[in-house]
Amino acid sequence: MKEHIFKSYDIRGIYPDELNEQDVVKIAQAYLVMLSENLNKPIKKLKIAIAKDVRGSSGLLMEEAVKVFLEHGVQVDDYEFMSINDYYFACGYYKYDGGFMATASHNPPEYGGFKMVIKNLKNSDSIEYISGKELYTRLQKLNFPIREEKTKGKREKKEITDEHLEHIFSFVKQEKLKPFKVVVDTGNGMNGLLIPKIFEKIPCKLVNMFPDLDGNFPNRNPNPLAPKAADQISQRVIAEKADMGFIFDVDGDRMFMVDEKGQFIRGDMILPLMVKPMLERFPGQGIAYNLICSHAVPELINKWGGKAIRSEVGYLNLARHMREEGGIMSGEVSGHFAFRDNYYADSAFIAMLLVMQQITEDGRKLSEIIKENTLYARGDEVNIKVADIDAKLDLVRQTYGDNILDEIDGITVEFTDWWFNIRASNTEPLLRVTVEAANEDQLKARQQEILNLINN
Repeated sequence: MKEHIFKSYDIRGIYPDELNEQDVVKIAQAYLVMLSENLNKPIKKLKIAIAKDVRGSSGLLMEEAVKVFLEHGVQVDDYEFMSINDYYFACGYYKYDGGFMATASHNPPEYGGFKMVIKNLKNSDSIEYISGKELYTRLQKLNFPIREEKTKGKREKKEITDEHLEHIFSFVKQEKLKPFKVVVDTGNGMNGLLIPKIFEKIPCKLVNMFPDLDGNFPNRNPNPLAPKAADQISQRVIAEKADMGFIFDVDGDRMFMVDEKGQFIRGDMILPLMVKPMLERFPGQGIAYNLICSHAVPELINKWGGKAIRSEVGYLNLARHMREEGGIMSGEVSGHFAFRDNYYADSAFIAMLLVMQQITEDGRKLSEIIKENTLYARGDEVNIKVADIDAKLDLVRQTYGDNILDEIDGITVEFTDWWFNIRASNTEPLLRVTVEAANEDQLKARQQEILNLINN
């Protein structure tokens, strides 16, 4: 089994070369052992939720996992096709011991994979993500097949749409939403199932792009951040004279926006649109953000009476900071938005409605609000391929040592009018560089300064 398919957040590999049915038999057994040991509960007493995305490999891989679950006596509730948002909600709402979803996130169609969760014993209103790397460590210590009593489990079909819709709308004042014209691009992915049902309940006109489920994702790249992935929604928003557009990745948890001019909006600039309505409900509470967000994010959170909680990159880290530091929600540049009252899990649906509520209450066009909240010039993340990552990071330490803020996730360097973060990729020989400055001219100059240092 190839170690590189076990990622920091999940499991992902090309099917069947890197991840196949034989691998899943061991992965499923390791997952059951992990649940049993962490929850101090016999495997045959476990109850888990399963779901899948529309990829060609997902059903095949899931069926192998289910065979393992059932032969060890597990109660399996099968939600079949759903988005990752629905899956997280089901796991938290029904307080399952665990959840096992076949999905390769935003990877291309040839990939297969799994996202796994476990019940949080300390907080019954929280689920926890299981890291692929954590599962791999556990898997390496096991002998297969595992020595567990084999007894017949039970598989039942389940449905949770009505309960989930009620939950989503509990976060907003749906009756006060303006009748916006909204373009939505789900990329033939899983949010295509629930988006029409959400818009049936609000006074907005939906222009629905690529709503049909298709695991080949024929109309655009499944990752909204890929080059040209958002071109079609930008053009459609302009053509339709729409008020805004929302574009999701194909498993559904990441959300980005396009304003009425067709301009793409990064995740960290979407986050402040949710902060105001959330702080109105929960004054003075914490909002978690990752350390490569624009400095405008913590400044606006504090200005509006909240408590800014700084986190390492990655939704597992943000969920942990939310739990430990009293956060009510979190957001990332990558478009992940999670909520305490959504079991500390992502929900692109809740995020979308909160944004629409804030634009309603503000009264201005989306581009005008974003312009006001954009306090600095932040560059997109730049990836640099290097032969010796540690040597390059040492060079950064030697050059900028007096201005290093911390190294909790890569190296963050702060000056009075600019800052940067440089961190190693978890999976590739890359350094990821984020730079922000007071204005565009300084941003370009500082970006070039960092790139020259690393490349030379």
